[in-house]
Amino acid sequence: MLVYVKKIINYIRIHGFKRFIIRGTRFFREKRMMKKYHTRLVPTEQELKRQRSAKFEYMPLISIVVPMYNTKEKYLRELLDSVTGQTYGKWQLCLADGSDEGQGCRDIVKEYQERFPGIAYKAIKNKNIADNTNEAIAMAEGEFIVFADHDDTLAEFALYEIVRCINETKNVDFIYSDEDKMSPDGKKFYSPHFKPDFNIDLLRSVNYICHMVAVKVTLLKKAGYLDNKFHGAQDYDFVLRATEQAECIRHIPKLLYHWREHVLSTAFNPDSKKYAYEAGRRALEEHYKRMNIAAKVDRMDYPGYYRTRYELKDESLISVIIPNKDHVDDLRRCVESLYEINEYKNIETVIVENNSENKETFEYYEELKERYGTIRVVIWEKEFNYSAINNYGVSFAKGKYILLLNNDVRFIPESRDALKEMAAVCQRNDVGIVGAKLYYEDGTIQHAGVILGIRGVAGHAFVGRAHEDMGYFNRAVIMQDLSAVTAACMLVKKEVYTEAGGLDEAFKVAFNDVDFCLKVRKNGWLVVFNPYAEFIHGESKSRGAEDSVEKIRRFNGEIDRFKEKWQKELAEGDPCYNINLTLEMCDFSIKAE
Repeated sequence: MLVYVKKIINYIRIHGFKRFIIRGTRFFREKRMMKKYHTRLVPTEQELKRQRSAKFEYMPLISIVVPMYNTKEKYLRELLDSVTGQTYGKWQLCLADGSDEGQGCRDIVKEYQERFPGIAYKAIKNKNIADNTNEAIAMAEGEFIVFADHDDTLAEFALYEIVRCINETKNVDFIYSDEDKMSPDGKKFYSPHFKPDFNIDLLRSVNYICHMVAVKVTLLKKAGYLDNKFHGAQDYDFVLRATEQAECIRHIPKLLYHWREHVLSTAFNPDSKKYAYEAGRRALEEHYKRMNIAAKVDRMDYPGYYRTRYELKDESLISVIIPNKDHVDDLRRCVESLYEINEYKNIETVIVENNSENKETFEYYEELKERYGTIRVVIWEKEFNYSAINNYGVSFAKGKYILLLNNDVRFIPESRDALKEMAAVCQRNDVGIVGAKLYYEDGTIQHAGVILGIRGVAGHAFVGRAHEDMGYFNRAVIMQDLSAVTAACMLVKKEVYTEAGGLDEAFKVAFNDVDFCLKVRKNGWLVVFNPYAEFIHGESKSRGAEDSVEKIRRFNGEIDRFKEKWQKELAEGDPCYNINLTLEMCDFSIKAE
């Protein structure tokens, strides 16, 4: 009990009491779900029996490599039982034991070797976890390598799922799965980490891939073995190098690995290996050098998480498109913050006037043009159509980048470099769109990206959560790729906007931004959520509520059209989310059934 008290005190010291309450609330809510998630996700005995007799077209030898050091006998037995009990039988277990003299578990290993000849054991001189792992790799004879720690366990069906993935995707050479944690006694399972499909910007924020990883030997040799220069973060460095070289990366959305929490593990006490986080930072900077990307990496307050600051090569012209109908007070706050708080100065602004009725509005337009000099007002005379209005505004744009900006969004002094942040990411060759983090006036989250499939269509991630809420595995506060972001504040390359055909004008009000992002992703570009670019958003005050019969009919029609247009993507699930997470809420909580 004392160690848990110490863990709580340590967390409060680092993150504060308010974040502790938020995390504690999430923990107990998830704890209530634990029984359900294991019941739902663990195969039945009948299914496990079927797996044991299953025959694949390709049945590779899988070598599991494990560096050992002063391993507790109980932990070793549990690891061995989890490997020898696999429903896929063509495996090799490679144990490289660097334990102190007299601390090894040779007798236990010999006991298992008598029954399972696939277990290879070698006593080695202890060096470090990277070199010890490499010793285990040197023993491997399989076509694929699986990494495991000496105090963790594999799910009974782990290798079966990996081999099934290999057979389903012929060119796959890097595979990873979901994972959860288990108590020191190995009897309780909790904190499942349901991960997205491969997500390069999330990986650059944290080693979310972690466990379990299976790598084709040809890729391993191409990427290189583990590097002791990054001791403590050798797995992060390896994952970065391997994914850089991989031909095909696949994610299995199943809990195939159980990570044991105990006092000395980073799973229990992240502060136990502070040196590892500095090694991770260096590994990430080396990754950027290999990728020829100018960037600086800082460690975040959350152990093991990193913030990348991309070098802004130049301040290319950004054309800001602001649709407006009256609501001068909103527009004033928006434009004044754009010109007086925002640090990115090479901008032009196109205000698309849409049937305003107040004389004050037109007087203010003249005032803006005179005061700032780079503002134009163009007239949209047709009925309100958010997509068409923005497309019309973009037709006047001269910039290399387009910033779609609602008139009720404003820059804040605490994030005056927000547009620089967005532009530095958007200038990357692989990025088409960058979205921002938006807050309501009361400081709660309005937008932290968009999740496809929420309530059947799409929804904002973490909407309504507290400003301090870090989200599921800190995903509310770290950079990552998403399927979509809101057009209330969206930076996009003009060439990308044109290539995608702009916003679909059949979506007059709703889902035009989600549709646009999906088109851009389909064209091969990334959509990046940048939480370091923060804004205040009044959200659609100028439009009013969707409460009339006509508006409700139109809204339902746009839902139907979106579902029809993106039927395949909705059925497959958001690749930046996880099928085991709920679509009923926007908080990444575990699916109930």
